Amino acid sequence: MTDRPDSASNWLEARLPIISAFRREYVDFAMPRNLNYLWNFGAFATVAMALLIVSGVFLAINYTPTVAAAFSSIETIDRQVASGWLIRAIHMGGVSMLFAALYVHLARGLYYGSYKAPRELLWLTGLGLLLMVMTAAFAGYILPWGQMSYWGATVVINALNAVPLIGRPLASLLLGGDGLGDVALHRIYVLHFVTAFSILGVIGLHLAALHVTGSNNPAGVEPRKADDTVPFHPYYTSKDGLGLCLFLAVYAVLIFFLPGWLTLADNYVQANPLITPRDITPEWYFAPFYAILRAVPSKLGGLVLAVGSIGVLFAVPWLDRSPVRSARYRPLLRLALPVLFLSFIVLGFAGMRRPTPEWLWLSRAAMVYWYVFFLVLLPFLPRIEKTKPLPESLWEACR
Repeated sequence: MTDRPDSASNWLEARLPIISAFRREYVDFAMPRNLNYLWNFGAFATVAMALLIVSGVFLAINYTPTVAAAFSSIETIDRQVASGWLIRAIHMGGVSMLFAALYVHLARGLYYGSYKAPRELLWLTGLGLLLMVMTAAFAGYILPWGQMSYWGATVVINALNAVPLIGRPLASLLLGGDGLGDVALHRIYVLHFVTAFSILGVIGLHLAALHVTGSNNPAGVEPRKADDTVPFHPYYTSKDGLGLCLFLAVYAVLIFFLPGWLTLADNYVQANPLITPRDITPEWYFAPFYAILRAVPSKLGGLVLAVGSIGVLFAVPWLDRSPVRSARYRPLLRLALPVLFLSFIVLGFAGMRRPTPEWLWLSRAAMVYWYVFFLVLLPFLPRIEKTKPLPESLWEACR
């Protein structure tokens, strides 16, 4: 017995049920009915990552990972390759847009308690993605071999060398020698590429974890009946589509009207190991961690606290013991979280300014609050906090 000619989809479904799986997970998938536009930022980050991958492949075709030719190959892309300037602008702008989306996505998760059971693995895979994106961005920042690329890498390598026992072997593994040279640049190029494509796999793992547990929502209450949910399509595909139009409009403004925001002026000058820039300043998305690194007199202490500021996020599902997820119903947490977000912004501004005493003390104050929030306030607030009554259902929360 043979399959009918008009049943090609049935033939494929019987052997590889991808159509029904797609419909189940991305069309009919039940979503909480009360999601706001902060839930769009996961889609924004995914689109930005896709644009980075595609533009990065085209840039790699014309890039040469050697000290002698790296900077000139970037100049060739900008000035001689057809539409090379546009592809590079999409790539550079995409990094900023990706980090902006990720930081808002992370802040939303903290505010609405998206790290609480049963979504701990979803939270951990998301943080793993953040670390991988930071690694790929750091490696990519070095590749143009401009002044700020070279000296920024030098700062990080020197900080890594300060780590006892493992610091020097790790730095040697990355550099392949005593300093930044052809071998180091080639290894950083490979690290950038491999990490970028590995991110795609972890995104798949992150989405799988999301589809197992379902999405959190602003009320922090699990759906209990059919009226509490709506199908992903068309409700959230249309909502994500509208948000993506606005996201891409901002992206286009950044590329076409504000290109000077995409990187620092010193990075348009070829790297010179004999001339140190007046101010070694990171890109804005690394600035908060650089501010912590610089605020501590000890090189090792600064590195530990800078890395720990991200590491502490991995422990958040177990530090927060409150049975209530959303800060909407936790008055004290609702006061403490905006100060946390403000401290992160202050660290960002401090990291992009000269290390004057005023900025150093602001960095230290913001850093102290960051650690106090996670290690003191988050564990102990549930003991004294009087939470508001939770809604009986998501339908009630929407009213």
